[in-house]
Amino acid sequence: MPRRTTPVLLRIRPLLTLTAVTSATAGLLALLGAPEASAAGRATAPATAPGEAAATMSPAGRRPAADLTFTVTRSGRAARDGSYTLRCHPAGGEHPAPGRACAALDRAASEGRDPFAPVPGDAVCTMIYGGPAQAHVTGTWRGRKVDARFSRTNGCEVARWNRLVPALPRTSF
Repeated sequence: MPRRTTPVLLRIRPLLTLTAVTSATAGLLALLGAPEASAAGRATAPATAPGEAAATMSPAGRRPAADLTFTVTRSGRAARDGSYTLRCHPAGGEHPAPGRACAALDRAASEGRDPFAPVPGDAVCTMIYGGPAQAHVTGTWRGRKVDARFSRTNGCEVARWNRLVPALPRTSF
């Protein structure tokens, strides 16, 4: 008796469906402006801002240097209020934990975000008050000037602040 085989189309149909879904997902991510998620790309090339000059790289050539001044008020922790400096790559300055603070900034930047960008004006934010803490950050980061203000007036601002902890202090509110 002859052996029955499955038609070729039925055998490759799951593969075609998987390919179509993968292609559609990649297309949507490209339209949304998502950064490429290549592990090899992250491991070999640091994230750089468009137009960033090579002169802003640290001597080791790994990541751009940072020289920032943080001025924090009303954090609920008197020891954390005041002004302190932070330098990255190599980590240093008056910050109580410069290595961890630089890592927080790098992590925020590696997610494709500008760590110092304000909340977009059209953002929909919860009206959750995070306390009276405020911070003003000035200096340079990845070869560009920084002049950013942080507060905890709503859910978006609280999340923005928390992304940079411990560069910004934890608050007691």
